[in-house]
Amino acid sequence: MNVAINSYSWHLKQNFKQFARHCSMFSSDQNLISQLQSCKKISEVTQFHALMVKTGQDQIPFTLSKLLACSIQYTDYTASIFKYIQKPNLFMYNTMLRSYSISDDPQKGLVFFNYMRAQSVLLDQFSFISLLRSCIRSLEKWTGQAVHSVVLRSGFGLFLDLTNTLLNFYCVCGGIRCAHQLFDEFPKRDLVSWNTLMGGYLYVHNYSAVLNMFIELHRDGISASVTTMLCVLSAIGELKIALIGVSLHGYCIKIGFCYSLKVLTALISMYGKIGCISSGRSLFDEAYLKDVVLWNCLIDGYAKNGLLEEASSLLRQMKVQRLKPNSSTLAGLLSSCASSGALNMGQYIQDFVEDQQLAMDPVHGTALIDMYAKCGLLVKAVNIFDNIETKDVKCWTAMIMGYGLNGEAKDAIELFHRMEDEGFRPNEVTFLAVFSACSHGGLVAEGISCFRKMVLEYGLTPKIEHYGCLIDTLGRAGLLETARELIKGLPIEGDATAWRALLAACRVHGSVELGEQVKRELEQRFGEHPADSLLLNGTYVIAGILPEERGMLEVKEGKLEKEVGSSLNGKKEAGCSSIELCGDGRGFLSQGGGVR
Repeated sequence: MNVAINSYSWHLKQNFKQFARHCSMFSSDQNLISQLQSCKKISEVTQFHALMVKTGQDQIPFTLSKLLACSIQYTDYTASIFKYIQKPNLFMYNTMLRSYSISDDPQKGLVFFNYMRAQSVLLDQFSFISLLRSCIRSLEKWTGQAVHSVVLRSGFGLFLDLTNTLLNFYCVCGGIRCAHQLFDEFPKRDLVSWNTLMGGYLYVHNYSAVLNMFIELHRDGISASVTTMLCVLSAIGELKIALIGVSLHGYCIKIGFCYSLKVLTALISMYGKIGCISSGRSLFDEAYLKDVVLWNCLIDGYAKNGLLEEASSLLRQMKVQRLKPNSSTLAGLLSSCASSGALNMGQYIQDFVEDQQLAMDPVHGTALIDMYAKCGLLVKAVNIFDNIETKDVKCWTAMIMGYGLNGEAKDAIELFHRMEDEGFRPNEVTFLAVFSACSHGGLVAEGISCFRKMVLEYGLTPKIEHYGCLIDTLGRAGLLETARELIKGLPIEGDATAWRALLAACRVHGSVELGEQVKRELEQRFGEHPADSLLLNGTYVIAGILPEERGMLEVKEGKLEKEVGSSLNGKKEAGCSSIELCGDGRGFLSQGGGVR
């Protein structure tokens, strides 16, 4: 009897020790995981990884999965860990997919997904969500559509988070019509679905559709979120409908959204866009907490409404309150200085930047280049460009545009080639700047060469603006028939820009016959326009044809006088010029309106 009791007691003690050891290990694992999740640097993650290897915890799937999840933003390191896992589970595979989707090279996520399928991994909805995010970031339209078909065949189309990701993909890559069609087919929608489609319409600048969707959402009894209001307020600002903007402000007060700094910023931005900057200032003054973004928004609002003194006053207030501005604070203000010719204000801003010891980053540098180039101070623009340590494509484009604006077409072409040599990839705006410089500089061969490079080497699709510049280049060089044949062979649906550029070239060279043909073409395609008659009339003057000989314009019946009068009274802005005296007594001339 005693032997049996002693044996039972011994086994009970052994079980208790084993249970205590398991509890200790569990507590240790939980402590390690909680510390892992608090890591903010890769160096901290590597230290915990070393500790896991030392204690053998890197062989436990649960802790190993947590290590992958905590290093997800460091894709290369995460991939090096995953490489040595012998039997990864689905969570580990999905973690790698998610890591690739937020990396600098989301295309690798598509390759990894194919590897998963080759390994016969059983996928879930999270696998498809990460893959679609990679498609969105890499703009892989056809791959995303193929994923959609796989989702439908796999039966995962009932998961709302996955369908919302699909909706976001179509908003960015597949076209807004496809996105709305998918939205209509949803068996179930939530607020994320509505916000995603509204964001899609905002992305394609269909602001009326955003407002209509908000009204429909409100009718369905769905409560709006902060994201909803940010989207709608942005659309109202672009539509410039003051009455609806004020109503939305009241709605935000009613549901308590004005306590959100993001909504407050959006309201100030909206008031600035619709021209009610005083209302935006009242909101700013009433705000209890103000961050740099809020200050930026009001400064930008003042600048866009031409109130540069008020904007600079806010800059001084930021300095008094020891709030350091950033490049976004100054970019909009400098842009307004360039547009209005306020050179002294622009120089004051640069002095302010130097006084505050702000870094010359690409955003701030690009704005300064643009301002000085438009003010005719090309040397200062070049100095700013040379002093930017980390340049981006916008900096190069602004400098190329600056050379073109100041008549230095050859320098613009040389800078473009230097940009390519230093490994920067030009975009559509860069090529537009190059074509514009070639047009004004008469560089026909260089313009055609760059046009071919845009299509064949970089795979970019020219838009009507690119064709318009090329046609203008040919027209200025006297190659009128070549320009005409180019217009007729345009692969895209053109507008009046290209034809009107050719008509302007006919005026320069006094080509009456072709000018008359181009004007008839414009009337047939786009209807009558006063500017066309003015251009053709100028062509007659250059060619030395007397008014009584211009049968095409029917001057005797007063048609030309009527068109010119209507253009001056209604459709054509009067030219205006302003001059601002610099500190050294020099004058800077700024032109506005339609006359240059």
